[in-house]
Amino acid sequence: MYIRSYKGNSLIENLSNYTVLDIETTSLDSRDGEILEISALKVRNKKIVAEFSKLIKVTEVGEFTTHLTGITDEEMSKYGEDIDFVLTEFLAFLGNDIIVGHNINFDINFIYDNLEKRLGLYLDNDFVDTLRLSRMLLSFLPRHRLDDLISYFNLETRNEHRALNDCILTNQVYLKLCDLLVKMTN
Repeated sequence: MYIRSYKGNSLIENLSNYTVLDIETTSLDSRDGEILEISALKVRNKKIVAEFSKLIKVTEVGEFTTHLTGITDEEMSKYGEDIDFVLTEFLAFLGNDIIVGHNINFDINFIYDNLEKRLGLYLDNDFVDTLRLSRMLLSFLPRHRLDDLISYFNLETRNEHRALNDCILTNQVYLKLCDLLVKMTN
């Protein structure tokens, strides 16, 4: 098991200010896969105030990833940016915010490993995982995928599997889970 010594802590909190994060990758393993898209939403007083979304040049998108995300090699060659530049921009956007995301350990581990390997930096922000919250608050659900929660809360269904769209939907799910968390603690 790979140890990420400076990784932030997993929290269970009803936050007003945070940054929602989602990435798309070429693999499920952060040691051999590449990040091809990073998106984030800055939230203040539970309202989205800014967004960040960048494609990153990768060796090859691959048929599976293109089928899942719609991102093609042609789009990547036209709009993809250098990963070191995008990671630096992302860190500036994120600042000291707590990160919110669905199955966020996946995203954080990819970014952590790339920051450490490429820039000698660490992603040490604390984080809230909507997957963990869902399992705690909605234990009766048979599955806790993002699409399952979107359906459970009667939110607008996902029209594409892209990082920015997933950030928007994850934020909506997080706000619904926070309502349940408040009810549970009162």
